Amino acid sequence: MSLFVPRFEETALVREAGAEVVGGDPVAIRLLTDSDATGGALSTVRVTLAAGADGARPHVHHRSAEMFYVLDGAAEVLSGDDVVTAERGDLIVVPPDRPHSPSPRLRSCRGTPTAAVPGATADLLVVIAPGVERFEYFRHLRRIRLGELTPESLLEVQERYDNHFLESAAWDARRR
Repeated sequence: MSLFVPRFEETALVREAGAEVVGGDPVAIRLLTDSDATGGALSTVRVTLAAGADGARPHVHHRSAEMFYVLDGAAEVLSGDDVVTAERGDLIVVPPDRPHSPSPRLRSCRGTPTAAVPGATADLLVVIAPGVERFEYFRHLRRIRLGELTPESLLEVQERYDNHFLESAAWDARRR
């Protein structure tokens, strides 16, 4: 096991009002802290997913682990071939090289996962460690959504942002 010691001099403080928000309904990403502000220790975003919205397509990071902390609502998260449900207050940490993907889910009154109902959201704090410069990745996604770039342009930058998309039969079966 190696020990990574981040090197940075200033405390990273991000006020909610000062954080850039990429997207909106159905997926809003609040850019909190990028790798350069933490000496490479971590990158942090807050993701709000509207009812029924897909978070990210299944993907893998080779150089980082990814943590999902559910601030509100509930989310289904692909982790390898398993789809796990995390509820408010739950934490999931996905190791490097493990396929994953988050999506919102609500719980029915019987306590079993169901499809999200209109008006419900999942609110997630997402941390990647060690950090990767991710803010430009999310801005890249915005440019795709606006039609300024093609979806295929992600293939050109997947190594830079350590975000490698893949297919997942387990995820596809669960999302039908």
